[in-house]
Amino acid sequence: MSAATPLATAEDVDEPAGVEVPYSAISEDALVRLIEEFVTRAGTDYGTVERTLAEKIADVRRQLVRGEAKIVFDPQTETANIVASQGG
Repeated sequence: MSAATPLATAEDVDEPAGVEVPYSAISEDALVRLIEEFVTRAGTDYGTVERTLAEKIADVRRQLVRGEAKIVFDPQTETANIVASQGG
């Protein structure tokens, strides 16, 4: 069993709640770039098992599809983040 890519929760993010954006509303290229930026952030720890970038991107994409994660856009800062869904 592989280690899942960890996600921030709404409490971990110092931004207002923002606007949820369905992953399907974003172009494929923009979605991949957003996920890649998310999984390569400094300080992200994936445990003792080394994972490739492609595996990390696939993990987060799966979590978005399953509703375990969501994309939140903050109009005030014009930034997007991926966070764990509360009910996911």
